[in-house]
Formats: sequence, structure tokens, C-alpha cells
Amino acid sequence: MILSTSDRIEGREMETIGIVRGNAARARGVGYDITAGIRNVFGCSVPEYTKLMTETRDEATANMIQNAEAVGADAIVAVRYSTSTIASGVSEILAFGTAVKLR
Repeated sequence: MILSTSDRIEGREMETIGIVRGNAARARGVGYDITAGIRNVFGCSVPEYTKLMTETRDEATANMIQNAEAVGADAIVAVRYSTSTIASGVSEILAFGTAVKLR
């Protein structure tokens, strides 16, 4: 599956299939909060949260690709990500784009 943040793939004709999306939500745990709180006091980066969000983004991307494969797409263009807090300590990442068939 080809993914692109641009709205086309250079040198290829495309037939638009439609919008595809994938989402994933993750809750941070007490361990994350304690470690992050300590790092925050010293002004350090918080790799625990970075890892959590990276894994969540990867899951959302995989879900979007599954959605695109289900509708027969060869590629997804105009890929975007959005994040939101859906509950205290729970973040969601939404991956979305336009599924296309390449010619």
C-alpha cells in the first residue's frame, strides 16, 4: 500500500475510491504518569509518552490501510492525522485519507 501526504502520486493516474480512516485509542497507565511526572520536574523529554503515541499512531495507520484494502485501493493519498483526548488519560489518533486505484 502506497501512502502519500500529497494529493497525487507523481507520474500515476488515479481513480478515486473514497475516504478511508483508521483510529486507535490508548490509555496511559499509572507507571507512565509517575515516570513522566519525575521527568517533567527536570524538564526532560518523556519517552514513555512518545512511545505510547507512536504505537497508537502505527495502529491507526494499520487500521486505515486495512480499510483501504477492503475497498480495493492501491494507495492512500492526502494522508492526515488528528489526535484528541476522549477521556481523562485516554488519547485517540485518527488516520484518514483518500483511497485510490492506480492505473
